[in-house]
Amino acid sequence: MRTFCAARRIAMRVALGLTLAVPLLASAQAWPNKPIKWIIPYPPGGITDSATRMVVQKVQEQTGWTIVVENKPGANSILGADIAARAAPDGYTFLTVIGAHAANATLYAGRLPYDVVKSFSPVSLVGIAPLVMTVNNNLPVKDVKDLLAYIKANPGKVSFGSSGVGAAAHLTQELFKQNTGADIAHVPYKGTAPALNDLMGGNLQILTDTASALMPHVRSGKIKAVAVFANKRIPGAAEVPTIAEAGGPAMEGSTWVMFLTQSAVPKNIVARMSAETAKAINSPELRAKFESLGIESVGNTPEQAGKFLDDEIVKWAKVIAAAGVKAE
Repeated sequence: MRTFCAARRIAMRVALGLTLAVPLLASAQAWPNKPIKWIIPYPPGGITDSATRMVVQKVQEQTGWTIVVENKPGANSILGADIAARAAPDGYTFLTVIGAHAANATLYAGRLPYDVVKSFSPVSLVGIAPLVMTVNNNLPVKDVKDLLAYIKANPGKVSFGSSGVGAAAHLTQELFKQNTGADIAHVPYKGTAPALNDLMGGNLQILTDTASALMPHVRSGKIKAVAVFANKRIPGAAEVPTIAEAGGPAMEGSTWVMFLTQSAVPKNIVARMSAETAKAINSPELRAKFESLGIESVGNTPEQAGKFLDDEIVKWAKVIAAAGVKAE
């Protein structure tokens, strides 16, 4: 009798366990069963916004999911990232970040409302956009070798602009200074557009930014491109030599686009979104669009994306420390 009762109790526990597990299993299998929110911590229209919307649209076409994109700009991307970090870790909120996310770990150390690494799970590195260095038409240089000679002959008279303190363009130019000893001063602007206007007007000597932002003006003859911060030429600016080809030391500097979600989101959901993202990115249609914008398509695993982010944090922390860069 005791054996029968014990067996009955075990059977009841197993049945109860299966009953409790069914809703959880059904929930996981049903994801997503409502619209997914996608936060872009920058204004509409830039390369971050464009790349995200292209990939998200393709993912929707592949899956039939509903994804709602929301632009939440502010505080060098911190506002949007904080909103994403505080969202429920249920797989219904994703975030796009760029190179500034890695720099913020050092620039705002101890002051961020979230942890750049621990608060998020990497989903996929979308693409990398090597930066192009340009000069105004009045500067008597045609390549990096000429530029360095001009800077040496005119100490304290050459300035470079950027879209803001801590931006990829700013830190890449600081890396250029550290690798060449160039005596050039930083002039931060509130965005690329006003810096570009000053460059074309001859009030600024150097501006580094994405190919999509600068190459149309290079090709129209309004400014000159002297080099791309990459180890090989890029499709979006194939006529522009690398730093090494142009007579400078080999170095790389880029902005990039990465997708994240909250750290506690179930791994199966992260893996599914990662796979769909990579599939979208590597479609012939998106690869061609990315190339036209000067973006090198990637689309990798969460683990690979996490390794890339860790390496970027270390790389830019060294540049920031050596240059003494302080957040505004």
